[in-house]
Amino acid sequence: MSEPIRVLIADDHPLFRDGLAALLRAGPDTELAGAAATGPEAVALAVSERPDVVVMDLRMPGLNGIEATRRIVAGNPRVAVLVLTMLDDDESVFAALRAGARGYLLKGADHAQIRRAVHAAAAGEAIFGAGVAARVLAFFAAGGQVPAVFPELTGRERQVLELVAQGRSNAVIAARLHLSDKTIRNNVSNILVKLQVADRAQAIVRARDAGLGQQART
Repeated sequence: MSEPIRVLIADDHPLFRDGLAALLRAGPDTELAGAAATGPEAVALAVSERPDVVVMDLRMPGLNGIEATRRIVAGNPRVAVLVLTMLDDDESVFAALRAGARGYLLKGADHAQIRRAVHAAAAGEAIFGAGVAARVLAFFAAGGQVPAVFPELTGRERQVLELVAQGRSNAVIAARLHLSDKTIRNNVSNILVKLQVADRAQAIVRARDAGLGQQART
């Protein structure tokens, strides 16, 4: 008999987290490796428990699910992250995939679908809920471009972050966008909070890792 699939749950809703834990314990081929209520806790447990699969919500306190996924996969690429969330917009789907998620399900999925997805992710397959899969295929079939990175940012904040990643000062950005220095300072502050980084330098690293700021650097 093969070893059971070890699954880490990352979700900040206790009832949903407990329900998933009960589902995993009930199956002879899955076992609970741990349960996290915050993004940082999910990252830490992924390191200490080394699960086969992480079932990740995107709305997590302390560190959003996209960034938590990025850190978990960077630390151990063999961990399969399966997103299970209420968010079904294109930006969230593509941001999760860009961060390294191997699957994407919506929380309306039934227990059988979740169990199948866990097994598929553990086997190295890419797995999507039916609605998400149809939209992803339709998106690429229509020749669409991958949505903008950092879906938590507004369009203006992404525009400011692009210029920050190019090494532009607030004064230069304000002049370029025809906005006041105060507005740019507020945008930069919002960006730091939403990306959960300590300072401008860390924001630049995150932005450049995601491919922003290339125009001024090439």
